[in-house]
Amino acid sequence: MTGSVASAARPAGSVTGSVREVAAGVWVLSAPRPCCAESAAHPADLASARVMAPRRRSEFLAGRAALRQLLRTVRPDLADAAVRADPRGRPVLAGHPEVGISVSHDGDTVAAAVAPGRRVGVDVQLPPVAPSDNLLRRCLRERADQLAALPPAGRGGELAWVWTVQEACVKATGDGLAGRPWSIDVPLGRRQGRWGPYTWVSLRDHSPIPLSCAFTDPPADLE
Repeated sequence: MTGSVASAARPAGSVTGSVREVAAGVWVLSAPRPCCAESAAHPADLASARVMAPRRRSEFLAGRAALRQLLRTVRPDLADAAVRADPRGRPVLAGHPEVGISVSHDGDTVAAAVAPGRRVGVDVQLPPVAPSDNLLRRCLRERADQLAALPPAGRGGELAWVWTVQEACVKATGDGLAGRPWSIDVPLGRRQGRWGPYTWVSLRDHSPIPLSCAFTDPPADLE
């Protein structure tokens, strides 16, 4: 991994978390969910959230707060751009579809990724307390027996790490669950790998909560 990046100044109501460049030109932010994201939300984000139920609105605005904080750090020129959905439902910056962006949230944690010139997906997951055998076999398939051999206390965490990779990959493609994330083979304990045109990275050495990012190779002029 390339390393951490200094954060930009944070306005009131923004997230306070760590930014890491996981590959050249691919940045990920993870942070505790902000308590007052709505009060400081971007007008375009507020407009998108108005029709949502309260819980969904809170999650949505927390994710957008993380994304905008990351943009303020690594691409401040784009921090105020409106976020739209492309035809596949993948978020894009209005006027800048070439800049890959992604958002994730689970429980009290939010994450965002930015990758100019690439497609990108990010996913954060809280480990399940006691994953069922059916869940293990659905997500791990032939590797389910390997996970079952781990101590019970570690199975949920390892499953969550695998699932973040699988989810990050299909979020990068724009397919979501339709992309059958559980069919993506992820070796247990691995920190980096490849799935088709996507490289994936698990931040096992930097995040206490399972967090992974997937992204395409840079265009030739960025290499």
